[in-house]
Amino acid sequence: MVHLIMLLLGVGYLRRRARALSVAGWIFIVAGLVVGVDALDGAPYFPMNLFAALLMLEGLATLMVAQSGVGGQRVLRYAKGTFVLLAGGMILAGHHHGNQLLALTFGLLFLADGLLQCTAAYVVRYERWRYAMAAGIAEILLAIFIFQPYPTHYVGTAPYCLGLFLMFTGAWMLMLSKRVRNMQTNPALEDNPTAGAAPMRPELPRGGTFDGPPADHEHALTVHVWTPTGSAKTATRRQPIIDRYIAAVDVNGVVSTGHAALEAPEGVYISLYPAEEIDHSPEQFGALLKATAENNVPGIFQPDYATESAAWCPSTAKVRIRNYGARKLQAFWADYRRDTTYNLTHRNCSSSVAYALEAALDGAVGRLHEGNTSWRILLRLLLTPELWVAAQIRKRAMTMAWTPGLTLDYARALSMLADPRPFAWSGVLRTLRRRAP
Repeated sequence: MVHLIMLLLGVGYLRRRARALSVAGWIFIVAGLVVGVDALDGAPYFPMNLFAALLMLEGLATLMVAQSGVGGQRVLRYAKGTFVLLAGGMILAGHHHGNQLLALTFGLLFLADGLLQCTAAYVVRYERWRYAMAAGIAEILLAIFIFQPYPTHYVGTAPYCLGLFLMFTGAWMLMLSKRVRNMQTNPALEDNPTAGAAPMRPELPRGGTFDGPPADHEHALTVHVWTPTGSAKTATRRQPIIDRYIAAVDVNGVVSTGHAALEAPEGVYISLYPAEEIDHSPEQFGALLKATAENNVPGIFQPDYATESAAWCPSTAKVRIRNYGARKLQAFWADYRRDTTYNLTHRNCSSSVAYALEAALDGAVGRLHEGNTSWRILLRLLLTPELWVAAQIRKRAMTMAWTPGLTLDYARALSMLADPRPFAWSGVLRTLRRRAP
């Protein structure tokens, strides 16, 4: 999440807030330690029932206004509201069964995430896979700690998780503060070299938000995605989740991984493809997953969307973003296109689009509020659920591989951050005003 905060707000805004972020970080860490240690004896002083009641209210409020979301935002708010409501209910239920169920839920989440991260690191073997493996093992150990009843017989599960959340948030703030001090360029773009003059600031509507995605006639960047099932040459076998995010297998056993491309009105079209078509049979596919040099093959960049779609098929989904830096995108493209190497997991069509999108969105949120250093801007960004979603997608993609499905969800989340939509309650209030006699 630190990466995305720096990326979207820009170094200039955060550097002015570095000292305050550092102070807030230490406060959160101390608060987390106090809450966690307080729970060790099984009789926490922290008002967990009040906290649970607030969680349930927040969950109910989110479910009530979820319909006002746009596209994936609506699904996300329903999921978030349901989970928060259930978590609050389990805390209030208390006693043995409620606490045990809460421990089981959180333990399974940590265990699943840790196992997935370890498995991906071992199979893909990207550059920093050992660090990801260590983080996955730490999550598994944390899951084991939550599963076993010692020392509080599950009474301390909620305080432990709350304390961990506060400590991680504090560490996040300290890390952010440390990285932005005296920075002149954005460290979030270390892998995406960019240069050039500052981009134009888009015209922000009254109220500081956009009603929805750009219209067809608006000047906007477009992310094209061909999903694995949509790009397969023949009918595919239904495999939920796998054929959405990884690959689809057709009736002949041929694997289709889909495709992604990025198009900008300034003439930039980024679409990396292997120079020779690769038929991924199930037997060969496992060996190709390693992000190592032996799997590098020559690649080519497609000239434009019209040519590519005519030779293949139109893209399955499109995400359009109006608030982007054209000059920074052009500078990224001028550097990136010098290397045409293609690697199925390390340097593919989807990773090319994701990095280009990040270069284009450098400072996008800060640019909308140019000259305004209010805490409200950072707070609003932190409260936008798509920030957490984008951070989780990026983490998963960096520890596994960028795929068209992940790129599509990442672009959708970033579009709601770069082109901010109204908060859910504001949409409900507008609806009530329209219906009022």
